[in-house]
Amino acid sequence: MDKLLRNKKAIAVFMLPAFLLFTLVLFIPIVQSVYYSFCEYKVTSAPVFIGLENYKTMLSDKTLKIALKNSLFFLIFSCVSQLLVGLLYAALLTNIKTGRNAFKNIIYLPCVLSSAALGLLWMFIFSPKLGINQLLEKWGVEEAPLWLMDTKGFIILPMWVIAFVSLWQYVGQSMMLYMAQISGISKSLMEASYIDGCTKPMTFRYITLPLLRPMVATAMSLNAIGSLKFFDLIFNMTEGGPNHKTEVLATHLYQQGFKYFKYGYASAIGVVLLVLCLAVTLFINKVVKTEQYEM
Repeated sequence: MDKLLRNKKAIAVFMLPAFLLFTLVLFIPIVQSVYYSFCEYKVTSAPVFIGLENYKTMLSDKTLKIALKNSLFFLIFSCVSQLLVGLLYAALLTNIKTGRNAFKNIIYLPCVLSSAALGLLWMFIFSPKLGINQLLEKWGVEEAPLWLMDTKGFIILPMWVIAFVSLWQYVGQSMMLYMAQISGISKSLMEASYIDGCTKPMTFRYITLPLLRPMVATAMSLNAIGSLKFFDLIFNMTEGGPNHKTEVLATHLYQQGFKYFKYGYASAIGVVLLVLCLAVTLFINKVVKTEQYEM
Protein backbone atom coordinates (compact mmCIF):
# COMPACT_ATOMS: atom_id res chain seq x y z
CA MET A 1 0.00 0.00 0.00
CA ASP A 2 2.82 2.43 0.87
CA LYS A 3 4.48 1.67 -2.47
CA LEU A 4 1.20 2.36 -4.28
CA LEU A 5 0.73 5.67 -2.43
CA ARG A 6 4.21 6.77 -3.49
CA ASN A 7 3.44 6.00 -7.14
CA LYS A 8 2.18 9.33 -8.55
CA LYS A 9 1.13 7.74 -11.85
CA ALA A 10 -1.09 5.25 -10.06
CA ILE A 11 -2.64 8.05 -7.98
CA ALA A 12 -3.31 10.05 -11.16
CA VAL A 13 -4.95 7.04 -12.85
CA PHE A 14 -7.28 6.47 -9.88
CA MET A 15 -8.16 10.17 -9.62
CA LEU A 16 -8.75 10.69 -13.36
CA PRO A 17 -12.33 9.26 -13.58
CA ALA A 18 -13.53 11.34 -10.61
CA PHE A 19 -11.75 14.43 -11.97
CA LEU A 20 -13.35 14.02 -15.42
CA LEU A 21 -16.79 13.48 -13.88
CA PHE A 22 -16.39 16.54 -11.66
CA THR A 23 -15.21 18.66 -14.59
CA LEU A 24 -17.91 17.59 -17.06
CA VAL A 25 -20.88 17.47 -14.68
CA LEU A 26 -20.10 20.28 -12.25
CA PHE A 27 -17.24 22.63 -13.13
CA ILE A 28 -18.00 23.27 -16.83
CA PRO A 29 -21.76 23.90 -16.25
CA ILE A 30 -20.92 26.35 -13.45
CA VAL A 31 -18.49 28.25 -15.68
CA GLN A 32 -21.06 28.31 -18.50
CA SER A 33 -23.77 29.59 -16.15
CA VAL A 34 -21.50 32.37 -14.91
CA TYR A 35 -20.79 33.38 -18.52
CA TYR A 36 -24.49 33.21 -19.52
CA SER A 37 -25.35 35.43 -16.52
CA PHE A 38 -23.55 38.25 -18.34
CA CYS A 39 -25.45 37.59 -21.56
CA GLU A 40 -28.87 38.15 -23.08
CA TYR A 41 -29.66 34.57 -23.94
CA LYS A 42 -33.08 33.48 -25.20
CA VAL A 43 -34.26 30.27 -26.80
CA THR A 44 -34.46 31.84 -30.26
CA SER A 45 -31.03 33.48 -30.34
CA ALA A 46 -27.40 32.90 -29.40
CA PRO A 47 -25.94 34.45 -26.21
CA VAL A 48 -25.04 38.14 -26.57
CA PHE A 49 -22.72 39.65 -23.94
CA ILE A 50 -24.42 42.54 -22.09
CA GLY A 51 -22.24 42.90 -19.00
CA LEU A 52 -23.98 43.46 -15.67
CA GLU A 53 -27.45 44.20 -17.10
CA ASN A 54 -29.00 41.00 -15.71
CA TYR A 55 -27.72 41.83 -12.24
CA LYS A 56 -29.02 45.40 -12.54
CA THR A 57 -32.43 44.01 -13.51
CA MET A 58 -32.48 42.05 -10.25
CA LEU A 59 -32.50 45.29 -8.27
CA SER A 60 -35.93 46.20 -9.68
CA ASP A 61 -37.35 42.66 -9.76
CA LYS A 62 -40.07 42.62 -7.07
CA THR A 63 -40.63 38.89 -7.40
CA LEU A 64 -36.94 38.25 -6.83
CA LYS A 65 -37.09 40.24 -3.59
CA ILE A 66 -40.01 38.09 -2.40
CA ALA A 67 -38.15 34.95 -3.46
CA LEU A 68 -35.00 36.04 -1.60
CA LYS A 69 -37.02 36.81 1.56
CA ASN A 70 -38.73 33.42 1.42
CA SER A 71 -35.45 31.59 0.78
CA LEU A 72 -33.84 33.28 3.78
CA PHE A 73 -36.89 32.36 5.87
CA PHE A 74 -36.51 28.72 4.83
CA LEU A 75 -32.79 28.92 5.59
CA ILE A 76 -33.30 30.14 9.16
CA PHE A 77 -36.33 27.94 9.86
CA SER A 78 -34.68 24.82 8.45
CA CYS A 79 -31.38 25.23 10.30
CA VAL A 80 -32.99 25.99 13.67
CA SER A 81 -35.92 23.56 13.56
CA GLN A 82 -34.01 20.60 12.14
CA LEU A 83 -31.19 21.16 14.63
CA LEU A 84 -33.56 21.18 17.62
CA VAL A 85 -36.03 18.50 16.49
CA GLY A 86 -33.30 16.29 15.01
CA LEU A 87 -31.31 16.44 18.25
CA LEU A 88 -34.44 15.72 20.28
CA TYR A 89 -35.30 12.65 18.20
CA ALA A 90 -31.69 11.42 18.28
CA ALA A 91 -31.45 11.84 22.07
CA LEU A 92 -34.79 10.10 22.69
CA LEU A 93 -34.17 7.19 20.32
CA THR A 94 -30.64 6.65 21.62
CA ASN A 95 -32.00 6.10 25.14
CA ILE A 96 -34.79 3.66 24.30
CA LYS A 97 -34.40 0.00 23.44
CA THR A 98 -37.89 -1.26 22.64
CA GLY A 99 -39.10 -0.14 19.21
CA ARG A 100 -36.06 2.02 18.40
CA ASN A 101 -35.66 0.73 14.84
CA ALA A 102 -39.39 1.04 14.14
CA PHE A 103 -39.54 4.68 15.29
CA LYS A 104 -36.31 5.48 13.46
CA ASN A 105 -37.62 4.04 10.19
CA ILE A 106 -40.96 5.86 10.55
CA ILE A 107 -39.25 9.23 11.09
CA TYR A 108 -36.73 8.65 8.27
CA LEU A 109 -39.24 7.25 5.76
CA PRO A 110 -40.40 10.64 4.31
CA CYS A 111 -36.79 11.42 3.33
CA VAL A 112 -36.76 8.62 0.76
CA LEU A 113 -40.24 9.27 -0.64
CA SER A 114 -40.80 11.34 -3.77
CA SER A 115 -41.05 15.05 -2.96
CA ALA A 116 -43.33 15.52 -5.98
CA ALA A 117 -45.79 12.92 -4.67
CA LEU A 118 -45.62 14.32 -1.12
CA GLY A 119 -46.20 17.83 -2.44
CA LEU A 120 -49.38 16.74 -4.22
CA LEU A 121 -50.49 14.80 -1.13
CA TRP A 122 -50.08 17.80 1.19
CA MET A 123 -51.69 20.08 -1.39
CA PHE A 124 -54.88 17.99 -1.15
CA ILE A 125 -54.62 17.83 2.66
CA PHE A 126 -54.51 21.66 2.87
CA SER A 127 -57.04 22.22 0.08
CA PRO A 128 -59.85 24.66 1.07
CA LYS A 129 -62.57 22.04 0.54
CA LEU A 130 -60.71 18.83 1.38
CA GLY A 131 -58.52 17.34 4.07
CA ILE A 132 -58.06 19.39 7.24
CA ASN A 133 -60.72 21.98 6.37
CA GLN A 134 -63.30 19.24 5.84
CA LEU A 135 -62.57 17.91 9.33
CA LEU A 136 -62.73 21.41 10.81
CA GLU A 137 -66.09 21.96 9.12
CA LYS A 138 -67.45 18.78 10.73
CA TRP A 139 -66.22 20.05 14.10
CA GLY A 140 -68.16 23.29 13.66
CA VAL A 141 -65.41 25.63 12.41
CA GLU A 142 -67.15 27.82 9.85
CA GLU A 143 -64.19 29.89 8.61
CA ALA A 144 -61.28 27.49 8.26
CA PRO A 145 -57.87 28.95 7.32
CA LEU A 146 -56.86 29.20 3.67
CA TRP A 147 -53.70 27.23 4.33
CA LEU A 148 -52.14 27.67 0.88
CA MET A 149 -53.87 30.89 -0.24
CA ASP A 150 -53.70 33.38 2.65
CA THR A 151 -51.43 36.32 1.74
CA LYS A 152 -51.51 38.31 4.98
CA GLY A 153 -48.41 39.03 7.05
CA PHE A 154 -44.71 39.47 6.44
CA ILE A 155 -44.23 35.70 6.31
CA ILE A 156 -47.54 34.45 4.92
CA LEU A 157 -49.36 31.36 6.18
CA PRO A 158 -48.56 29.16 3.12
CA MET A 159 -44.83 29.64 3.78
CA TRP A 160 -45.24 28.42 7.36
CA VAL A 161 -47.27 25.45 6.16
CA ILE A 162 -44.66 24.45 3.57
CA ALA A 163 -41.86 25.00 6.09
CA PHE A 164 -43.44 22.57 8.56
CA VAL A 165 -44.06 20.04 5.79
CA SER A 166 -40.38 20.26 4.80
CA LEU A 167 -39.40 19.80 8.47
CA TRP A 168 -41.56 16.68 8.64
CA GLN A 169 -39.98 15.31 5.47
CA TYR A 170 -36.29 16.03 6.09
CA VAL A 171 -35.83 15.94 9.89
CA GLY A 172 -35.08 12.22 9.63
CA GLN A 173 -31.85 13.03 7.78
CA SER A 174 -30.59 15.23 10.63
CA MET A 175 -31.72 12.65 13.18
CA MET A 176 -29.74 9.88 11.47
CA LEU A 177 -26.59 12.02 11.33
CA TYR A 178 -26.81 12.87 15.03
CA MET A 179 -27.55 9.25 15.98
CA ALA A 180 -24.53 8.08 14.02
CA GLN A 181 -22.32 10.56 15.89
CA ILE A 182 -23.81 9.67 19.28
CA SER A 183 -23.29 5.95 18.66
CA GLY A 184 -19.58 6.66 18.12
CA ILE A 185 -19.14 8.19 21.57
CA SER A 186 -17.33 5.83 23.92
CA LYS A 187 -19.60 4.30 26.55
CA SER A 188 -16.80 4.63 29.09
CA LEU A 189 -17.23 8.43 28.97
CA MET A 190 -20.92 8.08 29.77
CA GLU A 191 -20.26 5.59 32.56
CA ALA A 192 -17.57 7.85 34.06
CA SER A 193 -19.98 10.79 34.09
CA TYR A 194 -22.66 8.72 35.86
CA ILE A 195 -20.10 7.57 38.44
CA ASP A 196 -19.19 11.23 39.04
CA GLY A 197 -22.84 11.96 39.81
CA CYS A 198 -24.06 13.44 36.51
CA THR A 199 -27.69 12.94 35.54
CA LYS A 200 -28.63 12.04 31.95
CA PRO A 201 -29.49 15.68 31.04
CA MET A 202 -26.14 16.83 32.49
CA THR A 203 -24.28 14.13 30.57
CA PHE A 204 -26.02 15.19 27.37
CA ARG A 205 -25.22 18.87 28.03
CA TYR A 206 -21.55 18.52 28.98
CA ILE A 207 -20.40 15.42 27.08
CA THR A 208 -22.71 14.55 24.19
CA LEU A 209 -23.29 18.07 22.84
CA PRO A 210 -19.59 19.07 22.65
CA LEU A 211 -18.81 15.82 20.86
CA LEU A 212 -21.69 16.45 18.45
CA ARG A 213 -20.38 19.82 17.23
CA PRO A 214 -18.62 18.50 14.09
CA MET A 215 -21.82 16.73 13.03
CA VAL A 216 -23.90 19.80 13.91
CA ALA A 217 -21.78 21.86 11.49
CA THR A 218 -22.18 19.21 8.78
CA ALA A 219 -25.94 18.83 9.28
CA MET A 220 -26.52 22.59 9.38
CA SER A 221 -24.52 23.05 6.17
CA LEU A 222 -26.58 20.37 4.41
CA ASN A 223 -29.83 21.88 5.72
CA ALA A 224 -28.78 25.39 4.69
CA ILE A 225 -27.85 24.39 1.14
CA GLY A 226 -31.01 22.28 0.81
CA SER A 227 -33.24 25.10 2.05
CA LEU A 228 -31.68 27.69 -0.29
CA LYS A 229 -32.26 25.52 -3.36
CA PHE A 230 -35.66 24.34 -2.08
CA PHE A 231 -37.96 23.73 -5.05
CA ASP A 232 -40.04 20.56 -5.34
CA LEU A 233 -42.47 20.88 -2.42
CA ILE A 234 -43.24 24.53 -3.18
CA PHE A 235 -43.69 23.91 -6.89
CA ASN A 236 -46.10 21.03 -6.30
CA MET A 237 -48.03 22.65 -3.46
CA THR A 238 -48.42 26.25 -4.68
CA GLU A 239 -46.34 26.71 -7.88
CA GLY A 240 -45.08 29.92 -6.33
CA GLY A 241 -48.55 31.40 -5.90
CA PRO A 242 -50.78 33.03 -5.02
CA ASN A 243 -49.48 36.06 -6.94
CA HIS A 244 -45.83 34.92 -6.56
CA LYS A 245 -46.06 35.20 -2.75
CA THR A 246 -44.50 31.77 -2.16
CA GLU A 247 -41.73 32.08 -4.74
CA VAL A 248 -38.21 31.11 -3.67
CA LEU A 249 -34.99 31.58 -5.62
CA ALA A 250 -35.16 28.11 -7.17
CA THR A 251 -38.77 28.47 -8.36
CA HIS A 252 -38.11 31.98 -9.69
CA LEU A 253 -35.07 30.65 -11.56
CA TYR A 254 -37.24 27.88 -13.04
CA GLN A 255 -39.96 30.33 -14.09
CA GLN A 256 -37.49 32.69 -15.77
CA GLY A 257 -35.56 29.93 -17.51
CA PHE A 258 -38.20 27.40 -18.54
CA LYS A 259 -41.39 29.46 -18.72
CA TYR A 260 -40.14 32.78 -20.08
CA PHE A 261 -36.97 31.35 -21.68
CA LYS A 262 -34.73 34.08 -20.23
CA TYR A 263 -31.70 31.84 -19.88
CA GLY A 264 -29.31 34.70 -19.19
CA TYR A 265 -31.39 36.13 -16.36
CA ALA A 266 -32.04 32.66 -14.95
CA SER A 267 -28.28 32.00 -14.98
CA ALA A 268 -27.73 35.23 -13.04
CA ILE A 269 -30.21 34.03 -10.39
CA GLY A 270 -28.34 30.72 -10.32
CA VAL A 271 -25.05 32.53 -9.70
CA VAL A 272 -26.61 34.48 -6.81
CA LEU A 273 -27.92 31.19 -5.40
CA LEU A 274 -24.48 29.60 -5.69
CA VAL A 275 -22.81 32.54 -3.93
CA LEU A 276 -25.41 32.40 -1.14
CA CYS A 277 -24.81 28.67 -0.63
CA LEU A 278 -21.03 29.18 -0.41
CA ALA A 279 -21.36 32.18 1.91
CA VAL A 280 -23.76 30.41 4.28
CA THR A 281 -21.59 27.28 4.39
CA LEU A 282 -18.49 29.32 5.23
CA PHE A 283 -20.45 31.26 7.87
CA ILE A 284 -21.71 28.07 9.55
CA ASN A 285 -18.23 26.52 9.59
CA LYS A 286 -16.88 29.75 11.07
CA VAL A 287 -19.56 30.12 13.75
CA VAL A 288 -19.89 26.47 14.83
CA LYS A 289 -16.51 25.96 16.46
CA THR A 290 -15.38 22.33 16.28
CA GLU A 291 -12.61 20.60 18.16
CA GLN A 292 -11.23 17.12 17.73
CA TYR A 293 -11.79 14.78 20.68
CA GLU A 294 -10.80 11.17 21.14
CA MET A 295 -14.00 9.17 21.55
